[in-house]
Amino acid sequence: MNIRIALFAGASLLALHAAAVAQDVATTELKEIVVSGQADAAAPAEGYVAKAAVAGTKTTTPILETQRSVSVVTRSEIEDRGAQTLGQALSTTAGVIGEPYADPRFDSPVLRGFDMGNAQYLNGLRLMRSAGAPSYEVYGLERVEVLKGPASSLYGSGTPAGVINIVQKHAQFKDAYEAGTGFSIDGDKTVFLDANKALSDTLAARFTGKLSDSEEDIDELTDKRGYLGLATRWSPSDATTVDFLASYQKDSPITPAGIPDELTGQGNDDSLRDLYIGDPAIDDSDRRMSNIGYELHHEFDTGWALDQSARFQKFDWDYTGFYVSGYTAPSTVERGVIYQDEDTWTANLDTRFSGDVATGLIDHKLLFGLDLRKYDDNTKTEFATASDLDITSPTSATVGVPWYTKTDDLTLEQVGIYAQDELSFDHWRATLGLRHDWTDQQGTSTNNFSGTTVIDQQDSATTGNVGLSYLFDTGFAPYISYATSFDPEIGSDIAGNTLKPTTGEQWEIGLKYQPTSFDGLFSVALYDLTQDDVSVTFTEGGVSGTRQIGQVKSRGIEIEGAAEIAMGWSVKAAYSYNDAKQVGTNDGKMPANMPRHSGSVWLNYDFAEDTALDGLSLAGGIRYIGERYGDNANAYQLDPVTLVDLAARYKVTEKATLAVNLNNLTDETYVANCGSFGCYYGSGRSVMGTLTVRW
Repeated sequence: MNIRIALFAGASLLALHAAAVAQDVATTELKEIVVSGQADAAAPAEGYVAKAAVAGTKTTTPILETQRSVSVVTRSEIEDRGAQTLGQALSTTAGVIGEPYADPRFDSPVLRGFDMGNAQYLNGLRLMRSAGAPSYEVYGLERVEVLKGPASSLYGSGTPAGVINIVQKHAQFKDAYEAGTGFSIDGDKTVFLDANKALSDTLAARFTGKLSDSEEDIDELTDKRGYLGLATRWSPSDATTVDFLASYQKDSPITPAGIPDELTGQGNDDSLRDLYIGDPAIDDSDRRMSNIGYELHHEFDTGWALDQSARFQKFDWDYTGFYVSGYTAPSTVERGVIYQDEDTWTANLDTRFSGDVATGLIDHKLLFGLDLRKYDDNTKTEFATASDLDITSPTSATVGVPWYTKTDDLTLEQVGIYAQDELSFDHWRATLGLRHDWTDQQGTSTNNFSGTTVIDQQDSATTGNVGLSYLFDTGFAPYISYATSFDPEIGSDIAGNTLKPTTGEQWEIGLKYQPTSFDGLFSVALYDLTQDDVSVTFTEGGVSGTRQIGQVKSRGIEIEGAAEIAMGWSVKAAYSYNDAKQVGTNDGKMPANMPRHSGSVWLNYDFAEDTALDGLSLAGGIRYIGERYGDNANAYQLDPVTLVDLAARYKVTEKATLAVNLNNLTDETYVANCGSFGCYYGSGRSVMGTLTVRW
């Protein structure tokens, strides 16, 4: 283990140890402990510590009593760290590489060695897209939850690595208003508003809006975004609550074209990070995403409850962007153009009945559910050649006629029935879950090389999970669990063959600790995870396609903790070791973008009210991403990188707060990802200042 790996593992453990012994210091100065999520697992959590998560069991069971690894990024942490994307928000979560590459189009974290681009959920219902979930505005979120390991017994189709559930801001029965503006040294500009109003004792409404104009390291590439979120909560009685949730997002993200691998690491990476290989007259992006749905909770007099969640998602995207296809020394870059026209919609409906039953000395929390989903995909993709670019003397591009065209007209329907029993006996806790899914894929996939593939495929699968834990009075909870997963792949591979469903399984043992003397939650987990019939996107002969490569095995250990400590300290720390390898194709090689070692530490300090620096908060953190490979063939080895982030907030008045967030303090220039379309650099130094007024 080299020095940097030891540093981050040690820093994570030291930060957690500092929290564990904090109760010995000035116990009279402890902050108020806010136990969130007992009645509502999606309720706002004060500070960095969330005690419950919707994703874990679809019930209000505390994280401590859940026999799975569950991580939560709270709204407070998102704001303190100035996270602008989902990847940035997840960068302090054990087992997650939040930003494997800098691409404003997608949120594609890697978890336990697996791409999570198609494993993202909004309010517990899956965000559907055939090739990676679109990025969602982080300002509109209350929290981010990560359930690690196979979760098909509750959610149906999904990767074996787990579920990333983003939770939209809900209406609350209180009056709270927030407005502000922000500017960065790179020219980013933003204005935002979050207004919550209790209209009566039974009705509340919330409006969230944001307008932003963001620039990448490449000056020619900008992303203008508008976001509107609307939420209402109606509680006609103590037994019934109905939440209405809607959002609309319009933006224009364009990914950098990439840099040929041969040019990187030659001493001029700083200038290459800013190099524009596209053409502003051709680059274009127009993306629109709408979501509308509701959440119903009703408690019957019998003690049973009905919960129902529904959402309709509409996604449209017209995109034109450049890619790198080759390099000729000394300075000529070969390039092409991608045209993408997407028109998709998704309908989700999840209905659950739950209730408590006692059988002798054992208490049961029972859950029965019916989950329905329909996804309609109409997508056209074209590849065209473009004129070469001499990077020493850039000129405008000329584009040829498309040489590759693919059109998908597909429909996926899925029906799942599931049951879960959470058992309690004295200090023992156990969970049993079982689900059966039926899927039906219909449609055609046509390209000008292999013609039309007619897809008419039906699949079914039974998945489950079982877990056991013991709750000690001291706050410790050791556990063991086993779970399986199933995911029907959409469409066909590059050879025109219908994709087979992927399956996965995982064993996990761990230890959780929730202190009794201060607000904190800590965990250690060891896991052994396997997925069969893994699908990967790759390029062959200049054509991007999908291939099922065989099997991926992933084993590792994760250490994570969050705490609100005495005397104004807050801490979030994580360390991960992952030993992942492929079996079959690329036998013995590591999956793309998964380092063996990664870690992070984030510390925040609020100066006390009776000091000269009253109203000031200072924070800082370190992120480490170890050596890894940019592709599954391990042809592109990427160096480890250490990144430093800083933040400061000052309460100018009782209502106004000024904040400054500085990411990548030392302006490290590093290659974040390499593949068939070239190499992509990680984000450089950014400094963002915001002024927020709350009343």
